[in-house]
Amino acid sequence: MSTGINPWAYAFDAPNDDVWRRLPDAGAHNDLIQAARQYYGVDMSRAREISLIAAPGTQALIQWLARLRPVGRVGVVSPTYGEHALVWRRAGHRVDLLNIPEDGLDDCAVIVVVNPNNPDGRVWAVERLAALGEALSAQGRWLIVDEAFADMTPECSIIGRHDHRGVIVLRSFGKFFGLAGLRLGFAVAGRPICTGLSEALGPWHISGPALAIGRQALSDTRWIADTRARLKDSALRLDAILGAAGLVPVGGTDLFRLARVPQVARVPQASSVFAALARAGILVRRFDDHGDWLRFGLPGAPGQWSRFEKALHAALF
Repeated sequence: MSTGINPWAYAFDAPNDDVWRRLPDAGAHNDLIQAARQYYGVDMSRAREISLIAAPGTQALIQWLARLRPVGRVGVVSPTYGEHALVWRRAGHRVDLLNIPEDGLDDCAVIVVVNPNNPDGRVWAVERLAALGEALSAQGRWLIVDEAFADMTPECSIIGRHDHRGVIVLRSFGKFFGLAGLRLGFAVAGRPICTGLSEALGPWHISGPALAIGRQALSDTRWIADTRARLKDSALRLDAILGAAGLVPVGGTDLFRLARVPQVARVPQASSVFAALARAGILVRRFDDHGDWLRFGLPGAPGQWSRFEKALHAALF
């Protein structure tokens, strides 16, 4: 429960033997890209301007973007996924932590926004991000929008709402489809940016099995619709358990919930709840910079729900 990954993974048909024995096939790669363009809503008529690139996970894209951009000032809307600030700092950039995206308009060469945000689920309006992207692109700057958790709420995606000259959208495959080990992610951006990423990643950067399974999953519209409904219901069930235990909701997505653990006599209780759950074999996410927060992923099997509910009650009462 420490991750925001769908516990009900996509049940794919096993790729044929040749997929495992041969180098990744160009035709299979094109099929994956076509399926991803359809799933993410990339305008097919603008293929000369807007490109979509696959990578072995969005983490690889995050790291390469920081290396491809000349060293400068980068604003990361925070609190959020910690790898963004860390990777840009390691690449030599100065990183400012922003409260809102517009705080970086005056002096940041790159602004990074996670939408919906991890860990609090905050959503920035598409129109607001599009306007920000327009302002940055006009000056040769970048807006990076990490949409790792947007599969449950596709209406919040900026893809298709901007010309993407300087707007780079990152999409994760493994979280919603429950196949994090497959290592697959995508970037949607202007063609020059995607060309730079493609050259950095090199040939055969997506395995044959990932090409086959990714295409299959992204094209399975019935599974996608059913899973969105299932995750929504499960997140509401998790809300009920957390609320009954006295935890205060902070936010989240349909793959995780963030809650505040009330203090007792001004003593933070989140660390003790975290430890008690860990002793029961249940891991959740804690935060050093927000000592009263805990983030909870979704339990999977029926027995895991009841086990978590009992362990949480024991930790608090």
